Amino acid sequence: MDRYVANRYVTETQLARLVRVPADARPYYRALAEAVRNLILDGRLPVRVRVPPERRLADALGVSRTTVTTAYDRLREQGYLESRQGAGSWTALPDAGSLGTDNLWIAPDDDGLLPLHVAAPPATALLGDAVAEAGRTYHRYALGMGYDPLGVAALREAVARRYRERGLPTRPDQIMITAGAQHATHLLLTMLAGPGDPVLLESPTYPHAIEAVRLRGARLVPVGIPEDGRHVDLMISAMRQSAARLGYLIPDFQNPTGHLMSGEDRAALVAAARRQGATLLTDESWVELALEEGEGAPPLAAFDTDDRVISIGSGSKLWWGGLRVGWIRAAPGLLRRLAVLRSVVDIAGPVFEQLVAAQLFDRIEDARGERRRTLGASLSALVAALNAELPAWTFTVPRGGGSLWIRLGAPVAGAVADAAASRGVRLAPGPWFGVDGTLERYLRLPFTQPPDVLREAVRRIATGQPGAFHPREPLIHAL
Repeated sequence: MDRYVANRYVTETQLARLVRVPADARPYYRALAEAVRNLILDGRLPVRVRVPPERRLADALGVSRTTVTTAYDRLREQGYLESRQGAGSWTALPDAGSLGTDNLWIAPDDDGLLPLHVAAPPATALLGDAVAEAGRTYHRYALGMGYDPLGVAALREAVARRYRERGLPTRPDQIMITAGAQHATHLLLTMLAGPGDPVLLESPTYPHAIEAVRLRGARLVPVGIPEDGRHVDLMISAMRQSAARLGYLIPDFQNPTGHLMSGEDRAALVAAARRQGATLLTDESWVELALEEGEGAPPLAAFDTDDRVISIGSGSKLWWGGLRVGWIRAAPGLLRRLAVLRSVVDIAGPVFEQLVAAQLFDRIEDARGERRRTLGASLSALVAALNAELPAWTFTVPRGGGSLWIRLGAPVAGAVADAAASRGVRLAPGPWFGVDGTLERYLRLPFTQPPDVLREAVRRIATGQPGAFHPREPLIHAL
């Protein structure tokens, strides 16, 4: 057993809170084993994490030690627990590869499938005016070299101003412009994470962040998100147990769950990072997409006092993914080091796109209002269609963001996605967003497409097409 297994653990109090087995469940050991198994498959209880000894968990649950021992034995037989004499027991998967699915992120543009695998809205109606205005000023910048690894001054000031409007004092020298949030994440992980270093991530989370950590050869430390979204105590425990000095999280309308972290939890997490000497990368790609005006929480960096919170932002969700403009808010010294690192990758970002983004910042409230109207209408249409066509699928309606995190009735997300593709809908199954093949009970359904597209997609998923499936045959029954 490696050091990672030995160092990470879940306490009896934490596990008792997570399993939530009714006291009258019969037989109790079977219900307990099933609850733990579901936590592992859902990614809320990561693999390779030590579980508490039988006696301690029995005391926490108020049951006999024999009951817990029988449940643990059942989990070992099924492959969800492994044990070693003197080392205890830790969570596992019987065959992580068999729970996954082919990666469908890269799909041909002309395959005819409705693209519900990507949570990306179309361009804002404000884009055309911003492009025209940028074109009128572009010639001024053509007199220079055009290389600025930190970004065009006008855009850096616009980003800094937006942080100040959100209540976080920020200077332009604390801002670096990047080619989107993914580019920013890659640069930061390249600088801050090395081979074997533990990096804390939520599970589920943004898939490309997982791949960026793996690309560095760093060690993934996943922390499951409970149904209520309150996972900060688990993150703090995992940070301490794994000795992680770097974490990546999405506190604002988390992708894919839609959870919004409270101000209280943000303060607690930053305080814990300070105690542990850890740096937190906070992805704010969805922060501007609250569905109600005034909804939200202070930036994570608002609780920072010693430059250990690095903020990552993007215009892809608010304005358009094709614009490819993002930014990093960090200490000026770190940004200068990043600029040197960037010079061997792409030197600097395109000037014209940065000027377009600077124009869009001047009308950011108009863009936010547009997204509230369009995403709100799409969300209402998707919720209504799901309730009518697939009532067994459960979800929590988020207060912002761009997707629903759907819980299925069984660990069949890969099979559901395959069947949906045969009916003309491309879906994002849960394992895309997790580590070690977990999250097979979940799908991400974005509400970034127009209402009619979403209604048609749900209809195809639920009923199938003539000649292929029975006209009213539910998808889950056709697998």
